[in-house]
Amino acid sequence: MTDEFTTEIYYEEDVDESQLTNSTVAVLGYGSQGHAHALNLHESGVDVIVGLRENSSSREPARAEGLEVATAAEAAKQADIVSVLVPDTVQPAVYEEIEPHLEEGDTLQFAHGFNIHYNQIQPPEHVDVTMIAPKSPGHLVRRNYERGEGTPGLLAVYQDTTGDAKERALAYAKGIGCARAGVVETTFREETETDLFGEQAVLCGGIAELIKVGYETLVDAGYSEEMAYFECMNEMKLIVDLMYEGGLGAMWDSVSDTAEYGGLTRGDEIIDDTARANMEEVLEQVQNGEFATEWVAENQANRPVYTQLNQAEKNHEIEEVGERLRALFAWEGEGEETEDEDEKTRVQAD
Repeated sequence: MTDEFTTEIYYEEDVDESQLTNSTVAVLGYGSQGHAHALNLHESGVDVIVGLRENSSSREPARAEGLEVATAAEAAKQADIVSVLVPDTVQPAVYEEIEPHLEEGDTLQFAHGFNIHYNQIQPPEHVDVTMIAPKSPGHLVRRNYERGEGTPGLLAVYQDTTGDAKERALAYAKGIGCARAGVVETTFREETETDLFGEQAVLCGGIAELIKVGYETLVDAGYSEEMAYFECMNEMKLIVDLMYEGGLGAMWDSVSDTAEYGGLTRGDEIIDDTARANMEEVLEQVQNGEFATEWVAENQANRPVYTQLNQAEKNHEIEEVGERLRALFAWEGEGEETEDEDEKTRVQAD
């Protein structure tokens, strides 16, 4: 391992702002990422049009912020940069509406590479295709911008027809605040596959299952539901915050010696070679397109498996115990949790 990063990282001083001069950006969607991109660009002096369904409940909130609103097709027709920020499952249908209005030299931009990488959207050869993906929920992208801070982001170029695709994408990244913190160069393939793997194996799937199994193990052994919840769910935030702020080393330095020794000697008994093999299988399903095919088919079938699993998760005992406990205590950051849920609702709606 070398002391130098193998990827390029760009900051504000690396950006040619003139790339957005006289440009109009169509932001399709006004959910978690959409509202943040539209407002940040607007306040950075960029001409922005928000593309929404005619019956979208987000039309009035967007107009109230001083933004121009049109249908997706109308917005794409007026713009030379079209940022597709509706959910992955909606994007192919929205793309059909905007494709006739993509003119030579326009930029088609995404915040996640799923539909391009797995060929659910096949862009014309006469446009640039890029990605600017902030590595945080949209409400934090917006909040950081308002504070004069930045949110790290990813940059990828899938198709460079004009020869200026990368420079225009970087200018967009500066407009939403990402260049303040740093923009890491990657590819559509790398972003998509690592993102899906991380969500499934660690961040969402892996952590959720670890928490539930830990909780169930304690309760089945006769310990109280409350103690099991505190140990396996509530304290997770404390540990993750330490990791976020200073890596694994900061976490180990902050916990007790007993906790450190126990974790170092027992952790790999839980996440053992079997777990590693399972992770490799999950990664293979992402890489070979098996997961993408399954997810597309699931949506075409109106999400029967998703609905069943989602309901089972909500009905798990740990959710009921957690709801009772949270009602008894003044949790730090409770407002942020509520805002996150609001943002999720907005993403699904738009």
